[in-house]
Amino acid sequence: MHDRKDCAATLYGERIMNRREAREIAFQLIYEMDFHKDEDYLEIYANARSARELEDNDFVRETFAGVYENREKIDEMISSCAVGWKLDRISAVTLAIMRLSVYEMVLSDDVPVNVSMNEAVELAKKFDEDSAPSFINGILNKVAKEYAPKKDNE
Repeated sequence: MHDRKDCAATLYGERIMNRREAREIAFQLIYEMDFHKDEDYLEIYANARSARELEDNDFVRETFAGVYENREKIDEMISSCAVGWKLDRISAVTLAIMRLSVYEMVLSDDVPVNVSMNEAVELAKKFDEDSAPSFINGILNKVAKEYAPKKDNE
């Protein structure tokens, strides 16, 4: 029996990554893409899988690809909602978290807006500065109001 808190399952004795773990890996790849500007997302993904011995995961791959391919559009949304902030003044960690969440909220129909925002705040608490969760939450609230389509499950 698996611990409900972990939410992980096993298949043929191998552990399967849960959604929170997959989102964390997607965030890390999004963070890394700014440091590998000469590589496309498939190279970054393949190198990360090899170096970290990560399993192939549809959510990670598709989310990372979606952010990579829509980065300009995502950055424009963030920029328009981050009044008084230029993107180059926002930390790379904060920006990666927001890119992930904006992709989920606006360009993917897989994750409810409130779940994406909550997960972004949790990533910020784990990986970013103490002031980041409220900063991220404020900008993501604006993005959600201005750009996120209303989804049936919200």
